[in-house]
Amino acid sequence: MKITILGSSGQIGAYLSEYLRKQGHVVINFDKVETPNHDMTVIPNQYLENAIETTDFVFFLAFDVGGSRYLKKYQHTFQFIDNNARLMVNAFGLLKKYNKRFVFASSQMSNMSYSPYGVLKNVGELYTKSLNGLIVKFWNVYGIEKDHDKAHVITDFIRKGFETGVIDMLTDGQEEREFLYAEDCCEALEAIMENYNEFTPEDNLHITSFKSTKIIDIASIICGQFNLIGKYDVKVQPSDQKDSVQMDKRNRPDTYLMKWWTPKTTIDQGIAKVFEAMKGDYL
Repeated sequence: MKITILGSSGQIGAYLSEYLRKQGHVVINFDKVETPNHDMTVIPNQYLENAIETTDFVFFLAFDVGGSRYLKKYQHTFQFIDNNARLMVNAFGLLKKYNKRFVFASSQMSNMSYSPYGVLKNVGELYTKSLNGLIVKFWNVYGIEKDHDKAHVITDFIRKGFETGVIDMLTDGQEEREFLYAEDCCEALEAIMENYNEFTPEDNLHITSFKSTKIIDIASIICGQFNLIGKYDVKVQPSDQKDSVQMDKRNRPDTYLMKWWTPKTTIDQGIAKVFEAMKGDYL
C-alpha cells in the first residue's frame, strides 16, 4: 500500500515511517523539516496536493506542538494558533477533494477547553468526523526526539541529566500521565489502518499504555539508568509549581482499541531503550 505520513519527521512520524517500510509499504514522507516545500501552512501547496492525490492512505500526524515546556510558552501565541489552523484547513480540504481514507492524530487533551492546543485538536476532530475519517487520541507517546525545543518530558529529562547533571522539573512532579513507547504506537496505527472499515468516526480509539505514572517517578527511573553506567551523579530537582498545562485534569482512556491491539512495552523498558539510543550522543 502507498501511505502518506503528514508530519513524518515528528516524534511519532519518524518511527511510523520506518516501521511501515519494514512492513513492505511504500511510504511518502511529508514534513517541512525535510524541505520548505512541505510546509503545510502554505496555501495552496502543490506538493501537499500531489502527496495526497497519489496515495492510498494518509496518517495526519502533522501539528505545531511540543512537550509541556513548549506548550506553556507558545500555545497562547498567534503563531501557534495560526500555524495549526492553516495546516488543518490545507490538509482537510485536500482529503475532502480526493476522498482519501485517513487517520487524524488528536490528543487526550482535546476536551480541555482552557488549552488552545486542546481546542485546536477538537477542531481537527470535527473536520475528521465531517469527512468520515478516523480519530486517534494519543496519550504521551515517547521515543527519540531531535528537536530539543519541542522535546517531551522523557527525552528532556535524559538530556538534562547528561548535560547538566540535574533534572530540574517544571512542576512538583505529582501529576500523572500515561506514557506509551513509540513502537507500540506504530503497531496500534497499523492495526487501525488494516481494520479501517471496522471503525467509525465516533469510536474512541485511544492509543495509550493504560497505566499512569507520576512525573517524579519518571525522573527516578531515568536516574536509575544513569546509575547503571556509573559515570554521572544525576539529581532530581522538583519545583514548587503545579501542572499549568493540563491543570492536572485526568481523563480516563477508552479500552475499545484493545480488541485489535495491546501495548507491549513497560515504562521501564521504554525509557531504557530511549536512554540507550541517546547515550551515544554523549559517551
